[in-house]
Amino acid sequence: MSKPLLRKKYKELRQQLSLTEVDDFSLAIANKLLTLDIWDKTFYHIFLTIEEQKEINTDYILNILSGKDKNIVISKSNFEDYSMTHYLLMDNTKIKKNTYNIPEPIDGIEIPSSQLEVIFIPLLAFDNTGHRIGYGKGFYDRFLAQCKPETIKIGLSFFEAEAETIEASEEDIRLDYCVTPNRVFQF
Repeated sequence: MSKPLLRKKYKELRQQLSLTEVDDFSLAIANKLLTLDIWDKTFYHIFLTIEEQKEINTDYILNILSGKDKNIVISKSNFEDYSMTHYLLMDNTKIKKNTYNIPEPIDGIEIPSSQLEVIFIPLLAFDNTGHRIGYGKGFYDRFLAQCKPETIKIGLSFFEAEAETIEASEEDIRLDYCVTPNRVFQF
């Protein structure tokens, strides 16, 4: 199946989920993350939920990171060059939704990509080899290309792996893990 068709399929599947299912699945994913050997790191990057897209509610993961006293980093997207700037999430960080309903920091202490050790990645679909499909603008592939090779890349998905291998280009960066409500995939 082509990337555009997979995007359409998984956007539709997400829209069919009830708000209760989104919440229950999000909590299950957060609990599965606790089983991974990733909690000895210092800098964790996470996306803030686009509720209108029925994305995973990352509040549960934010609570885990806060409880473990980790440095939490969030991004602001630049739609002119499809880049992301990363900021340390602090108690006084002001968050505002952009025109695409993405919650973003207004400003703050900038953190370079090279400092990030674990990155939680939004996606629409993934396969058994660690390739993923996002919204199609390449924000995360550009961002991940700037990170250290040893940075741990973790996709988060409500759905299991796509049986068919997703066609990947040279720019596509593979995941190390993908966590679903039912299981952890390691690549």
